[in-house]
Amino acid sequence: MQTALDPFYLIVDDADWVERLVPVGVKLVQLRCKGMSDDELREHIRRAKACCIAHDCTLVINDYWRLAIEEQCAWLHLGQEDLAQADLPAIRAAGLRLGISTHDKAELTTALAAQPDYVALGPVWETKLKKMPWSPQGLPKVGEWKRRIGGLPLVGIGGVTVERLPDLFAAGADIAAVVTDITHHEDPEARTRKWIDGTRAAV
Repeated sequence: MQTALDPFYLIVDDADWVERLVPVGVKLVQLRCKGMSDDELREHIRRAKACCIAHDCTLVINDYWRLAIEEQCAWLHLGQEDLAQADLPAIRAAGLRLGISTHDKAELTTALAAQPDYVALGPVWETKLKKMPWSPQGLPKVGEWKRRIGGLPLVGIGGVTVERLPDLFAAGADIAAVVTDITHHEDPEARTRKWIDGTRAAV
């Protein structure tokens, strides 16, 4: 049985962003912390979880599956390298739902073998977030991925903007993920509202 996820998927790098933007109306957020100690990570996870509970928002923890289990989180996202090192039986035994990143057909095969609860494909367009070893996937690949994964939710990530949402959803994506289009915007709250309105109009 699939859990319905919001079509707008915000990705941020600390609990400060969660506390700032979730109250605007975000219903699906990923906490993707980098370069923190375990104690700092635990603090950010706890703050983010409390905020999401208060605002009926689904929280996804990126990478840190042990802490996600210990902090009794509900959702986890893994990249391919983290997936290879993760204890999937322990993750499933803890009741964690799982999303997995993919960039090519081999990675999709690996992801599907892990029986994920959603699959992410990226970068759909060129992204400013970080230097990527993959070229932009393009909208035809979004459609191909959706045909291959069937009823699983498909997340499109990388270079997505409000203006591109109709094309992304028309190609087959169920969820649009965003990082820099909001966190680098001069008015992140206003941009978040625009994204919420845009995803509602496009799906």
